[in-house]
Amino acid sequence: MTNPQHPLQKILENRIAIIDGAMGTTIRTYGMKEADIRGERFKNATKDLLNNGDLFSLTQPEMIGDIHRRFLEAGADIIETNTFGATSIAQSEFFVDDPREHGGRKDPEFYQKIIDDASLSALAWEINEQSARQCREWADRVGNDTGRQRFVAGAIGPLTVSLSNSPDADDPGFRVVTFDQVKKAYTEEVRALIAGGVDLLLVETIFDSLNAKAALVAIQEVFEEDGKKLPIMISAAVGRGGETMISAQTVEAFWNAVKHVKPLSVGLNCSLGPDLMYPFLEELSGKADVAISAYPNAGLPNPLSPTGFDLEPADMGRYLGDFARGGLINIAGGCCGNTPEHIAAIAKALAHLEPRSLEHHQEPEAVGAKG
Repeated sequence: MTNPQHPLQKILENRIAIIDGAMGTTIRTYGMKEADIRGERFKNATKDLLNNGDLFSLTQPEMIGDIHRRFLEAGADIIETNTFGATSIAQSEFFVDDPREHGGRKDPEFYQKIIDDASLSALAWEINEQSARQCREWADRVGNDTGRQRFVAGAIGPLTVSLSNSPDADDPGFRVVTFDQVKKAYTEEVRALIAGGVDLLLVETIFDSLNAKAALVAIQEVFEEDGKKLPIMISAAVGRGGETMISAQTVEAFWNAVKHVKPLSVGLNCSLGPDLMYPFLEELSGKADVAISAYPNAGLPNPLSPTGFDLEPADMGRYLGDFARGGLINIAGGCCGNTPEHIAAIAKALAHLEPRSLEHHQEPEAVGAKG
């Protein structure tokens, strides 16, 4: 049986879809302090929490909802959950003492305790589910008000640990964490995002391909075990040489490593400004047989800029327009430094430009392929 076409797929064939901008950048414009993220619930936490932006979904849900609303009203078709670091492994950085401060080290034994910690698992689940519900509420509200369907992407971000590299120069075979531990953390996140009502799953800002592989395996296992399947979007962060920054895969190798999951889209985000990203996006567009996404940073970091990045909304609109005129993209938006104003400029610049053609890129399905 052939699966019915996802509504977003139809949009991608007819116009360039817009994805939202940077949650972290936009949060900073609200002037939140340490006390604001702690609230009553986390007021006794022993570590600073202000950089744990995902926690705002629990302690400042009105602000997070307001950010979603602003991105949607700026023209975003797809908004992301505020869950970039919402795994038990990532959350442990803020709630568990670092053994290295006491002469120890982080290793698989340490991370097994993290994976087995019921309170961390419960916190990660709550962040993911609540963030998904917040996104769902605003996507549906604005969608109903405007008569244009909006979509919620469950954001599955990178980790603070690597499966590809050793942090110990004297022991190159050492890994702080195991594949199964990473997969378990991502499995919890995927299930919670689905429970919260996301339309899509977005594995993003990949700079360690093996970590991403664990996330994709987790997704596939959840689909098989729970009997529910959602479209998958995949996006990598690349360095100046076009390589994923820890595992150093080229753009072509990255695509070859993930195409087996038959994603809805594949693309590049973060890491580089749009000018530096262009040639790598062009290469990916020429290789991949699915939709292409691009949401670059607003240029390179600049601590003197209001957003921390150089490019203004009009600049991003111009650069993303160049991507579209080059026939490279089906989904466009912004990563670090991109506020709702940037997304509005991008949406306006792309409104009448054609999307990258999907027809001549797609491979025919194998006869008898399972739908």
